[in-house]
Formats: sequence, structure tokens, C-alpha cells
Amino acid sequence: MSAGIGKSAPPRHAHAPAASAIVLMAATMLAGAAPAQAAPPASGGGIWSLQWDNSSIAGGSPTDRNYTNGLRLGWTSPVGEVPGPMSRLGHLVWGAGEQRLSVGVMQQIFTPTDTQSKPPNPLDRPYAGYLAVSLGLDQVKDNTLSVLGLTLGVIGPPAGGEPVQNGFHHWISQGTNRGWGYQLRTEPTIELTAGRTWRVPLGPVWPTGSNGIEADVLPAISGGLGNVRIYGESGITFRLGRDLGADFGVPQLPPGPGGRTAFHPSGKFGWYVFVGIDGQAVGHDLFLDGNTFRSGPHVTRDRFLGEAEAGIAVIYHGIRISYTQVVQTRSFRGQHGSPFNYGMLSLAGRF
Repeated sequence: MSAGIGKSAPPRHAHAPAASAIVLMAATMLAGAAPAQAAPPASGGGIWSLQWDNSSIAGGSPTDRNYTNGLRLGWTSPVGEVPGPMSRLGHLVWGAGEQRLSVGVMQQIFTPTDTQSKPPNPLDRPYAGYLAVSLGLDQVKDNTLSVLGLTLGVIGPPAGGEPVQNGFHHWISQGTNRGWGYQLRTEPTIELTAGRTWRVPLGPVWPTGSNGIEADVLPAISGGLGNVRIYGESGITFRLGRDLGADFGVPQLPPGPGGRTAFHPSGKFGWYVFVGIDGQAVGHDLFLDGNTFRSGPHVTRDRFLGEAEAGIAVIYHGIRISYTQVVQTRSFRGQHGSPFNYGMLSLAGRF
């Protein structure tokens, strides 16, 4: 998949989970971890992953503005090692398929364009830090990846946005951002997400064999519900390379398009380049709309967000390394410096 912060209509056989199923997912994920029944055999062990988003790796003359930094450390289980309630819920919603459990911890940091004003410009994006843990279920059947997720977290000072950003700036002898005292206030967060990605092979574009090059497209849809964001997203990614069946594209931090941290390399050297476009309808964004239960910094959110991605991924000896360049349209009224762009580095492997 491509590497946001959303995609064209999926094939007509798509079916999104009902709201009741998503609510049931939250209950079952928080319920204990009974062993899964009739699980398929494990496939290749668990996979660790590290993702880093930052405007400083986007090229040009980057500055701290908008979405300035994101970091996620995650682990994905072997096939079939899924708690019983989650496994049954996944089969209830998506039908048959191989399942994996995914867990992770993530931090994201947002700032206005002018980080030296104190107080900040009230018409610019508020300062915000976000710290969260995630629990997800990935299910694969043939050329379809279906995902259910639950994320619990906090925004505000406990998320550590100020000490992480200004501490790093101090370490590299750069000026600190002065407006963190006006960041969004402390608020617990919850978000339920669901999505589906289709892998549609286009066949070989170079002579077949060990050096053959193939192509595919990855249509995808996803959505989220909670006090963090309410959104629906759709898009499509085109890939060209070798061993494309190893994965469903490179994942992005939320609310980016699909992809998957797990992959199934064939044993040969795999690689691909990709380009994608996606669109997102946004009903709520905590980082733009401001705190839910108190007045404070906020801006007028745009209802629709467009995004383009391009990058490269390499899979070798059980390790996948990728780089993605992301370009986004304006996300709020009065945003300066649009289009906004940032880079994403990703590493995943069986360590």
C-alpha cells in the first residue's frame, strides 16, 4: 500500500463492519486473552517494527509546523496466535482468514507554523502531544487484508510532546519552541478503526523468472470513530517490483492508509516502488477542533483532506526497510505553507 494522514472506491464485494461489531470488538479486546481455537499453524514468528515520521526527512528546508514528528514501536504475532475472543470477532466480521495480533506504542507531536510566538497565533494549529497504545487484529484471505483496531491514549502534557521536542532541540543546539504552555489540555482518548485493502495483481511487466518484475494495485478503504478522529478514507496505490505478494504495502501512522507491518518474504530479494493517492472525509479531529470538554485553542477544520504518497521498499533476509514521501492538502482554514509534506522511514523484521 502506499504509505497519512486516505482512497478510491473498493471492489463491489467490500463490506464494512457494522457499528455493533466495532463496539463488540472493544469489549472483546479488553476482555482476557484466552487461547484461540482452531488456529492455523504459526508462520515465521513475530515481527518487530519501528516507524518514524518527521518533516526533517522530507527534503527542502523543513521547519516544525503542523505534524512535526511521529514515532511508533510495534510487535505483530505469528499467524494464529490471537486471543480467543478477538479471533472469534474477526471471523464474525470478516469471515475466514489467517489472523495476527498487533500491539504498539505511539507518540505524535503537532505544532503551529510560528513556534516562537508566545502566545501562539490563535488562527494557527494548536500545540498538541499525543501518546497512545494500540491493539489490532489483521486478517488475510487470498489477496485481501482486513483490519480492526482499538487505540487508547492521552493528549496534553502527559503525552510528553514538549520535553521530547524541546529536549531534542536542546541536544542538537537548536532554539526551543516557546508556545508549549498553550498546548491542548489533558484528555483521555479512544479510537476504533477498521479497514480493508485489496491486492489486485496486474501480471508481469518484465520477462518472468528470478529477475522478473511485476505490478499490482492496492485499493483500500478505512475509517475511525472516537474522540481523536471521526473519518472515512479511500485510496489506491500502484506498485512495481519483485515479490509483491510478500505484503500489502507499507503502513503509515494513523490516520494514514492501510498497509501492514507483517510480511511473508519468499526468500528471494524483494523490492518495489510505489505511488498512491487517497482522500479523507473528516467529521472530527481533536488536534484541530480542540479539547472535547473545555474551551481552548482550535482552528476551523477542512472537511476533506487529499494526500499523495511515493516511495520505495526493500525486503531482504527477513527485514523490510522503506521510505515514503507524503504530501497533503490543507487541513484547516488559514493553513500556511500548503501543501504540507513529511518523510517516513520504516523498519520491520524478525529480530
